[in-house]
Amino acid sequence: MMINTNLIVSTTDANQNFSKVVRLVDEEGLAVIMKNNKPRYVVVDFEEYDEIQAMREARKRKINETADKILADNIEAFKELAK
Repeated sequence: MMINTNLIVSTTDANQNFSKVVRLVDEEGLAVIMKNNKPRYVVVDFEEYDEIQAMREARKRKINETADKILADNIEAFKELAK
């Protein structure tokens, strides 16, 4: 995964200067907080979070619809396998 280094904040820096994290989110759309030299957390504004949640829900619905269609299309085979 590629991360813009300008968006990175250490856990220590985030704890001591959270306004820096907020400023990054306001200016760049997100901030990446590192823990033990690894990207651990992403901070986004609430509108972005809502969009991410909506995409996740849409993906879940699509997966469920696909699973339902596979089951419906192959119900006899599944019944035979269940014996």
